[in-house]
Amino acid sequence: MSDAVAPAPAERGWGKLLLALAAFLFLPHVPPFTALLPVEETLLLLLPALAACCLVGWWAGGRLLLAVVCVALTVRVLALNVAPGSFYNLVRGWSLLVAGGFGLICLFGVHRPFFPRALATLALALVLVSAIGLKGPLTPTRATQAVQLEFARRNAAATAMFRSVVEEHPEITQRMPEAGTMLAEVDQRLKETSETGVQLFPSLLLLESLIALALAWTTYHRIARTRLGAPLGPLKDFRFNDQLVWGLIAGLAIVFLPALDFIEGVGRNLLVFFGALYAIRGFGVLSWFLAPGVLAATLMVGFAMLWWPVLSVVAISGFVLLTLAAFGLGLGDTWADWRRRARPTT
Repeated sequence: MSDAVAPAPAERGWGKLLLALAAFLFLPHVPPFTALLPVEETLLLLLPALAACCLVGWWAGGRLLLAVVCVALTVRVLALNVAPGSFYNLVRGWSLLVAGGFGLICLFGVHRPFFPRALATLALALVLVSAIGLKGPLTPTRATQAVQLEFARRNAAATAMFRSVVEEHPEITQRMPEAGTMLAEVDQRLKETSETGVQLFPSLLLLESLIALALAWTTYHRIARTRLGAPLGPLKDFRFNDQLVWGLIAGLAIVFLPALDFIEGVGRNLLVFFGALYAIRGFGVLSWFLAPGVLAATLMVGFAMLWWPVLSVVAISGFVLLTLAAFGLGLGDTWADWRRRARPTT
């Protein structure tokens, strides 16, 4: 226990972390994210991962009280009957599987950075879930049906909320006679978005789980002195093993080769997962070359524009273009290594 990780001062700075936690916990409840993101109650992903970090920290010589409190909170949240059904049972099982795997990998890989640990955890969890699907009661068909029912429930709740707002405020219909048509259009858009969410459910679930692990890791190092490894660095320093490009290449090959049409869904999910990783790497490259705070301010302004009826289209288009540019920069960084070049001085 004593030779794992030496105690160190707690990391400082809660502002950005609290903002990230708020976005992770609340955005999945806002349409159209409810029709796309796999897990709406993201606390179910975050708390078990944080409890795993606290348990490993206690094993490495940290405080027992912190581990007990986090485990108790996790048990309490997982025991809540928020929306009983097979989907939430799947989410609870997945969150415990990811948290347990991350804890074990942290115990036996104390010298590895966070990102390889997180990827290994997700790979292990995915293999176990696939094995259960082949030999156990959790077949892919039953899992897909549970996901479809969950998205249908969320869409119905969102449509009912919009309709109740219009009914409680008749002035909206008076000023906007097309409000009834807009409700039908919103319902159709939510259904189309949920179809995409069902198809990309595995990759989006992995991305949500990766974010949960990163937030749990960062939160732990804010509240505890026993380090599990190096804290997460700034976005401008984010990079990963260049061999991960083969995941992207595999996805492209599956999608575009007619002979592999029978696993086209796997290819799309590979493209989304690894494409998102390279887009984040591209944002890191942008952060490296831009002045401090410029990228964050730009994203905040764009996010604020999403809530304005007229400017939302401009904001969405801007986000799409910026993400594509970031993906190109991140992918090109595999060979060009942009950050080894001199940063502009003007």
